[in-house]
Amino acid sequence: MNTPTDLSSYIRVLKLASTPSWEEFSQVAKIAGAGILLVGLIGFTIFVFMSFVPGGP
Repeated sequence: MNTPTDLSSYIRVLKLASTPSWEEFSQVAKIAGAGILLVGLIGFTIFVFMSFVPGGP
């Protein structure tokens, strides 16, 4: 492992990286929030279904 070469490539990547615009951040936050809500809805649906099955919680 050649540390100076690795370090310079990391620095190059960090220089290319930029802060997202508000629109981009907002879109990513909405998509992530929708994903979290979808997983929660699926979990709640399974819970409700298992409540009606005999021997459920």
